[in-house]
Amino acid sequence: MAKFDIIAATGCPTGIAHTFMAKEALEKAAAERGLTIKVETHGQVGVENELTKSEIAGAKAVVVAADKDVQAERFAGKPMVSVGVSKALSVEAAGKLIDRALAAKGDDTVAAGADVEDEVEEKESIGHVIYKHLMNGVSHMLVFVVAGGVLTAISFLWGITSFDSTAADYNSFAAMLKIIGGIAMNLMVPVLSAYIAESIGKRPALVPGFVAGMIAIQGLPVNADTGMIDAGGSGVGFGFLGGIVGGFLAGYVILLLEKVFSKIPASLNGLKAIFLYPLCSTAIVGLVMLGISGPMAAINQGMMDFLQSLGNSGPVILGLAIGCMCAFDMGGPVNKAAYATGTFLLGTALEAGVGTETYNFGTNFMAAVSAACIVPPLITTFAVVVGKKYFSQEDHDAGIVNLILGCTHITEGAIPFMTKNIWPVMPIMMVGSSIASILTIFFNVHDPAPHGGFLVLPVVENGPQWVLAILIGAVVGGILFVAFKKYDFEKNQKAAPVAKPVEASKAAAVEAPKAEAADFVKVENVFVAEDFASRDEALSFVSNQAVKAGIAGDADAVMNAFLAREAEGTTGMMEGFAIPHAKSDAITEAAVIVVKDESGVTGWDTMDGAPVNVAIALLIPGAQAGTTHLKILSKVAEALMDEDFRATVKGSTDAAEIAKTINARLV
Repeated sequence: MAKFDIIAATGCPTGIAHTFMAKEALEKAAAERGLTIKVETHGQVGVENELTKSEIAGAKAVVVAADKDVQAERFAGKPMVSVGVSKALSVEAAGKLIDRALAAKGDDTVAAGADVEDEVEEKESIGHVIYKHLMNGVSHMLVFVVAGGVLTAISFLWGITSFDSTAADYNSFAAMLKIIGGIAMNLMVPVLSAYIAESIGKRPALVPGFVAGMIAIQGLPVNADTGMIDAGGSGVGFGFLGGIVGGFLAGYVILLLEKVFSKIPASLNGLKAIFLYPLCSTAIVGLVMLGISGPMAAINQGMMDFLQSLGNSGPVILGLAIGCMCAFDMGGPVNKAAYATGTFLLGTALEAGVGTETYNFGTNFMAAVSAACIVPPLITTFAVVVGKKYFSQEDHDAGIVNLILGCTHITEGAIPFMTKNIWPVMPIMMVGSSIASILTIFFNVHDPAPHGGFLVLPVVENGPQWVLAILIGAVVGGILFVAFKKYDFEKNQKAAPVAKPVEASKAAAVEAPKAEAADFVKVENVFVAEDFASRDEALSFVSNQAVKAGIAGDADAVMNAFLAREAEGTTGMMEGFAIPHAKSDAITEAAVIVVKDESGVTGWDTMDGAPVNVAIALLIPGAQAGTTHLKILSKVAEALMDEDFRATVKGSTDAAEIAKTINARLV
């Protein structure tokens, strides 16, 4: 059975993009560090690459990057870090998580951080805990909304009233599709409630969770004649909000009952699971939900009135709010809040029926949300085509792929572009999405399907205007994005060092293998007989040498950059090596400085606890962070996996040999 240094689990609420982006980032970050890793993904198709008990037992550390329940209790006792999936979407961020996990201490509970401070930040964050439970419910609910919404929308192709047997356009097949779609949509709130509860109280919480969700859509039944509670009467449902409240209530009631029944002998565990938990939890949750039905219905109506008031304020205000929320974090909490609101309003709209004011508002709102989610990836596609020379080949290829992602309502494809330059790329995406949302509302577009992008165009009312609104938003955002990349490209070109002319008498030197002037490691920047009292003394030495060599202009700025990186996670590796790296505008050219200390630098945290004998220090201009930086870092990390490379660099006292050995790996 294979053993892995690191095991990880990733999962996002929709299980479409974030889940697998985090997986890829973690795998690349582990490879840079010479570590083996296995990443389990919790996507919409279920759990893939599932971790076995033996793999969990044999791992050194665990990384959980998820906004849904991934059964983290399996990892109890292992050094672990647990964060939201959005914190593991880049190789650099994923690398920090791996470093933290390796530095963490295992205990007998599900740890959530590398140390006490991390636990307060991650594990004890009430906001993150609530969000994770909520998104577990949303992720399970989403597929019901998509299936029900699309089937209901398809039924309208035979006519708006084709499901009605008394209507002129009646069609029996359309009626059946409408029935199936309606059943799926009606399961939306119970499933939401049940899986919020399941995330908190595990399997026993499913029963009270489903019951709470059903009560949320039915309300407290009252006899119209007597005004008293009556099982045969009718009630006012409190829908989406009620499902959320019921889910959390059911989950925490189960946790309470676990404590209450903890004294019952283990031999009666079967009785607890089959009888006591479902009976007691359902009774408690049911009574509480029925008791709060009045206030919850009022709150629910208040929220609806507020959203309606935004709509009455005109398309600009409502569209601006929707567009900014959807593009703010590309599938993160804010985006999901807008999308969840849209699906709730859509469910209410389909229940109200075609032609009603509720239907018109809900489907128009959903169309605006979908437009705002489709635009960001299309902005990147437009930008990499029109401004191709300003993008790397990797970005260009990703932008082309985003054409498919955008057209199918997958916003997350734009995340890599935004993370490289949050300002001003995020505002640019928000502008484009807002324009599309505003125009969608203005054009009176109605979308009865909650997902699918352009695949659901046949059921979208005023579909051509919808496509036009999206294209306008994408083009405006794309033009702004190209303008920014052009400015950034020209600024970096001006900042690049100008090569000095080569004298004619030295032309023969060009025949030398691989022009030494292009080597990152110069012989004069290799120091083989140093003696440092501490890590900071070694880094200070490198910073000062960088200034002397003309690599940087400010030793203090370089030192601060080194220390800032160490604060994020140690750069100490294994077998006496460290790869400190500084990214700063004070550095004028990318270079590598090597220092050796035969006695070993103590106080530099390493993966195996050994002192550092060789520090291969990377100095990167700020403008090259994420490009040159990652290329050099990955090549050095890959080289450290080679035993011959380590032996040569560590054993040699010849600066020229060391420089040649390292440069050969940086080509």
